[in-house]
Amino acid sequence: MTAYNVVRFRVKPGREQAFIDAHKRAKPAFKGWRGGALIKTGERTFCIIGEWPSMQRLAGARAQMIGLLDTFRDTLEDLGGGLGVTDPVSGEVVVALKAAKPKAKKSARKAGTAKKKK
Repeated sequence: MTAYNVVRFRVKPGREQAFIDAHKRAKPAFKGWRGGALIKTGERTFCIIGEWPSMQRLAGARAQMIGLLDTFRDTLEDLGGGLGVTDPVSGEVVVALKAAKPKAKKSARKAGTAKKKK
């Protein structure tokens, strides 16, 4: 079953570009990783989201993910509350949400024709 991991970070003042550049340079080769995104969530705050085919594959890549984290750990600020420099969560999908398809618009010509027939 599809799983996702989400990791929250706060970057040290003046280190945002170094943090972003580290992610641009990264070439993750985690077995099973389907891809992800780095998202800027606020002033010096970011989240990374990754998609996986299963929790087993995600768990199997943790050591590699920590290795990647170590390449830019010096850019991160401690989050406090005993968290350290990351706040990770992960889990399996329980509901997949899909975007609704937009309704087709009537053309102006068809709409005008419909009015005339009344």
